This record gives sequence, C-alpha cells and structure tokens, in this order.
Amino acid sequence: MAPPSPREHQSAPATSATKPDAEMVLPGFPDADSFVKFALGSVVAVTKASGGLPQFGDEYDFYRSFPAFQAFCETQGDRLLQCMSRVMQYHGCRSNIKDRSKVTELEDKFDLLVDTNDVILERVGMLLDEASGVNKHQQPVLPAGLQVPKTIVSSWNRKAGEYGKKAKSETFRLLHAKNIVRPQLRFREKIDNSNTPFLPKIFVKPNARKPLPLALSKERRERPQDRPEDLDVPPALADFIHQQRTQQVEQDMFAHPYQYELDHFTPPQSVLQRPKPQLYRAVGETPCHLVSSLDELVELNEKLLGCQEFAVDLEHHSYRSFLGLTCLMQISTRTEDFIVDTLELRSDMYILNESLTDPAIVKVFHGADSDIEWLQKDFGLYVVNMFDTHQAARLLNLARHSLDHLLRLYCGVESNKQYQLADWRIRPLPEEMLSYARDDTHYLLYIYDRMRLELWERGNHQPVQLQVVWQRSRDICLKKFVKPIFTDESYLELYRK
Repeated sequence: MAPPSPREHQSAPATSATKPDAEMVLPGFPDADSFVKFALGSVVAVTKASGGLPQFGDEYDFYRSFPAFQAFCETQGDRLLQCMSRVMQYHGCRSNIKDRSKVTELEDKFDLLVDTNDVILERVGMLLDEASGVNKHQQPVLPAGLQVPKTIVSSWNRKAGEYGKKAKSETFRLLHAKNIVRPQLRFREKIDNSNTPFLPKIFVKPNARKPLPLALSKERRERPQDRPEDLDVPPALADFIHQQRTQQVEQDMFAHPYQYELDHFTPPQSVLQRPKPQLYRAVGETPCHLVSSLDELVELNEKLLGCQEFAVDLEHHSYRSFLGLTCLMQISTRTEDFIVDTLELRSDMYILNESLTDPAIVKVFHGADSDIEWLQKDFGLYVVNMFDTHQAARLLNLARHSLDHLLRLYCGVESNKQYQLADWRIRPLPEEMLSYARDDTHYLLYIYDRMRLELWERGNHQPVQLQVVWQRSRDICLKKFVKPIFTDESYLELYRK
C-alpha cells in the first residue's frame, strides 16, 4: 500500500481546499505550520520504524543470514544514501557518500554527514535570524570558491580624493579588481604550478624535538644527487641502492615536518585550568601595526615569543590564481593588533615558525582547516599548540559555528561581511578593508577565554572537553597541503561530485 500523500495526510483548514496552488507555501500546504506538522509526523514515524529494526549484534547477524533480509537492507540502504546524496548536492556539499571508491570508511562517511549538517544548520540559523529581523540587511554568504556571475569593480584607487568623503553607510564592495599588477612578479621564488607533488618549503625547523630530515635542508636541496652510474658497484646493486635511497628520501621529503612534535604534544597545564576571561580592549584604544618590512617582521616575532597566546587569521585570494595566494595575515595579542603584508614578505615569513611552533604558546584560530594548508603552501609555516574556536563551537553544540555568530554571542559585535569576497591583492589596502581584516582576530582571544570557561563548566570542572578541543585542533595541525595532480581520469572527480 502506498503511503498517503501530503494532501491526504494533513488536516488542513477548510479554506485550503479552495486556496490556489500559487498562494501555497509548498504544494499541498497552505502555510508553514501545516508542513511542519506533517514533516514532524513523518520524522516520528521513521524514528519508530528504525527503532524496530534488529539491533547490531547477534540479533542482526541472525536476520542477516536470510537472503531476503540482506537484499532488503541493501536496497533500502542504497535508497537512503541516494536521498542523502541529493540533499548534500542541493546544499553544495560533497555528495560522494554513496561512492565506495571515494569514501570507504564508516568514520569518513560520518564526518561527511556531520559537515553537511553543519552547513545546513548554519543556513537555517541565518534564515531564522533574517526572518526575525536580526540580520535584516546581511548579504548572503557564498560558499568558498563560488564567484558571483557579475564582476563589480570599485573605483577607489582612481578617485582617492572622493574616497574619504563617502558615507560610512554606503555599500562598498570590491570583488575582483582589474588592472592590478600581479604580485607573483615580485616574488623571489617562482610559483610552482607543475603537475608534480608538493614539496614542503621548510628548510629550518625551530622548536624541534626531532631534527628536520636531511632531504629538506637547504644544503641538501642545492647539492646534486648521486646517480646510480656514479656508484663504484655492479649495475644491479647500484640500481637497488638507488631505489632504496630514493624511497627513503621521498618518505622524508613528503612527511609532515612536525609530525613527531604534534604526536607528542600535550597542552600546558595552565590552559587546562578554570580560565578567567580577560575582556578585549576597545578597537580605538588598541594599537594596530601594519607589518611590511623584514625588520618589522622580526620585531613582531620577538613580541609573539613573549606572549602566552595570540590569535591568527588569513585572507586568501584564489580567483586569479591556480593554487591561490595568501595576501594578508592578521595577528592579535592581548594588547596589540598586527596586519602582515604577506605578499611583500612572502620569502621571509618562515621567521614566524619560531613562534607558531612554540608548544608553550597557544595559537587561536577559527576554522583553521584551510589556514593550515595555506600556511604550508605559501610560506612553509606550521603550527603547534592550536585552539580552534570552530571545533569548540561544535563541541558546545552552539546554534551556529561561524565567527560571525561567535562575535555576536560573546561580544555583542555585528561583523560586516561586505568585504568577504574582496580582492586582497590590492595595495595599498583601503582603511575599511584593513578594519574588516583586523576585526577577525581582535576579539578572538576573549572568545577563546569564554569558550574555555563554558567547556570547563560543561566538563564538571574537569578539563576533559578542553582536551577534546585541543586534540581536534592538533589533528587539523597535522593536515598536509596536497597539490592537485591531474591525470587522464581527473575529470571523473568532477563527475563524482
């Protein structure tokens, strides 16, 4: 017997029978409440039905021995995965949950499902805020990598005199600026867009508990390698020696340089105690420094080495670049804000490895999954001892996990996202864009304090949940940038998505 249709199932008001379809919220539903009641009934029915299935264990194994039950489970499982995949695809998420060649482990599928739920709930929260008038004028946030079809270009650099006269309330949005000299032309090293695996840029390893592999040292990179024919041994033995030597070198070169340090990292006891939130200073009372020279970068690193924690964020540009460019780094301490011109200091950014990999200093990021890879790709920078506020938000089961929501929740600050898609290659940067970038880290240390306090209280005054966040953040630090390698079958990846 076929399940009843929405029109048959719902008890709609008498007026719904004569209500035109064009005026209905959804086909068969005159308003949102009627649809919610019907959907809730369906969810309850599904929950009860799933509870009646054989439990995993001996009972399930017994039923599984019957071919009819096995075929039924496989058929219904495929239907569910197909439905879930369509939902994921509709929301712009990875929809390869049913692709066994792509996602094979149950844990990977669960992570994919969690990420999709985060995206959906994030959008639900935004729409609810918009409906309630909280974010009445907020522009929709586009998914990463998605560009608007129409290019909007600002003329601030052609009318500098008029720029300062514009009203603060005026919408100023710069998506992709034209006529900008490519910053790559000023880089000391050549951008590697070859179809070969990514080679870590690091050549000096501060705070090392295990030395940097010889294959990554500057001397070894510049020294010519011995060839099999240069060895004074029989050809067969020379080939074998060369293969073994090459295999070991490849393992060293493509391993995570700080794998050992991260595997043996434990958070300092001072951060696992009950925190006392330290209120942020007002933006107008906090010095903000633009770091654009080597001397200023060295001075910044010395200041960071004297801190117990600092916040970090990046501004990345990928529209006119194959692998993308990190154009700006924002760093905030308890007393100062810094904006680092990473385009100007690209070849010298490795200096910050001394502070970023210091296990005694907490580095606070928000949603660092991409930041960690960008730091490796562009500068050879790595992070040890990180606290990701996005992971903390997930563990606290907050309504939303975005930085925008955390700013509103903990600081009462409404962030301005009109520069989210700005072209960060522009130099000099307008004051509004600098202010936007600064706000991403200025409040982050206070948010870090507040979230640690909530995690401490939810853990019954024990650091259990704090340790979970540090563990998840450590796993993110272990990520390695992998350059996309194109083969004859690479196009199939787009098809699978």
